[in-house]
Amino acid sequence: MNSRSYERLSAQDSSYIKFEDSGACIHVTATAVFDAEPLTMPGRGLPMERIRSLVESRLHLLPHYRQRLAYTPVQRHPIWIDDTDFDLTQHVRHAALPLPGSESQLKEFTGQIASQPLDRARPLWELWFVEGLSAKRFALVAKIHHCMVDGVSGVGALAVLLSPKPQTQVEPAQRWRPRPPPSNVEFITDGMLNGVALSKAALDALGAGVQDPRGMAGHLADGATLAWDTLQAAFTPPADTPLNRPIGSQRIVEWCEMDLDAVRELRKRMDGSINDVVLTIVSGAVRRLMKRRRVRLGGLDFRVVIPVDMRSGPVDLRVANRVSAWFVSMPVSEASPLRRFRLISDQTRQLKKSGVARGIDGFMRFADWAGSTRLTFWGASLASLVRPYNLIVTNVHGPQVPLYLLDARLREFHPQLPLFENQGLAIAVMSYLGKISFGLTGDAKLAPDLSAFANDLAESLRELGDAASRQR
Repeated sequence: MNSRSYERLSAQDSSYIKFEDSGACIHVTATAVFDAEPLTMPGRGLPMERIRSLVESRLHLLPHYRQRLAYTPVQRHPIWIDDTDFDLTQHVRHAALPLPGSESQLKEFTGQIASQPLDRARPLWELWFVEGLSAKRFALVAKIHHCMVDGVSGVGALAVLLSPKPQTQVEPAQRWRPRPPPSNVEFITDGMLNGVALSKAALDALGAGVQDPRGMAGHLADGATLAWDTLQAAFTPPADTPLNRPIGSQRIVEWCEMDLDAVRELRKRMDGSINDVVLTIVSGAVRRLMKRRRVRLGGLDFRVVIPVDMRSGPVDLRVANRVSAWFVSMPVSEASPLRRFRLISDQTRQLKKSGVARGIDGFMRFADWAGSTRLTFWGASLASLVRPYNLIVTNVHGPQVPLYLLDARLREFHPQLPLFENQGLAIAVMSYLGKISFGLTGDAKLAPDLSAFANDLAESLRELGDAASRQR
């Protein structure tokens, strides 16, 4: 955090505020399932005071979690300011499922939480601790605005809250004093010195430019060229499907767990990446879904956007989002799972060689560097208008060691993405401790058969594995 009493959101973080202003809730949700013992005592519930003390002791490591959204005068660019009325109990909530505490009830509860917008007058996150699960378990349902977190920084935030070893003691929280909101005089002074308080991403880009101005100019030129190439491709509309209609406010949630070693074995056997296997599984499931909806598959250009992490070093939690994107046409009309895999892996190899992901990243970094609110919002508005894809599929490598909340062991972790305009389905994939979870978010009207789609994913993996075995 710089010496000013506020911090400007980066261009990419700001774009999620702009997207949400269009009507959809743009928060990331996740459901984590823990062993209740030995954290809970017989006849008693979760020790919420200890849990809140744990969260409070970690807040100094989580930027923006005690800050709320505000806007600069004139430009109306979103900024972070300290929440002088911060109340932890408004963010760490307690709930319970009715008997029998089934997995389907937990999914329904998560869908209800995902359907509600975050209060913009407060810091944009909530943690719901849910008792009453069967088999002596409890759940944590986390809801964090996308302007604060992406897949990679989300894993970083998870590592801050949880521990690789059981803990019984909670460290005392560091003292925190909120800074008063910025005055108009401060904004004017900042404008005279250097326009506005730049985001962390902008400061990093500016520092690189000072050290290597020719290199910076070259990166900007390359980024502009690649961004234009990306936009030209984006103006070719994807397929018109029943999933790509105006969305409502109600969300439903599903997940499907698979064995990570099985996915890794397929990757080795077929000479591709884990992401190629994941996309092939999704392609097969979408094929089943479209056939069930009686969509004609011939010539169907079903396009998927894949977020690409652009960080080059350790995760800095002050940088919430640093992702670009690939656009991949899913071969849903192809009956052979092996052929689908080869078509997908050919595309991803070409995308890696082309460097096209640098185009979108370059545009966002230029918007940061230029400090242009209009440029940022123009880019977000254009992306919303073009909508060059049918589905988002993100794949994040999670921790492969056991994690604990105090002394409660984490057993399952299921991520869920927000839905954007005209996007009735989103898929978040994350691995943890030998399992890989396909977390599904659906619009209640556009994707009422989400549980059937979860079964389609499992069937698609089985089909791909059988086909790979037969070719040996």
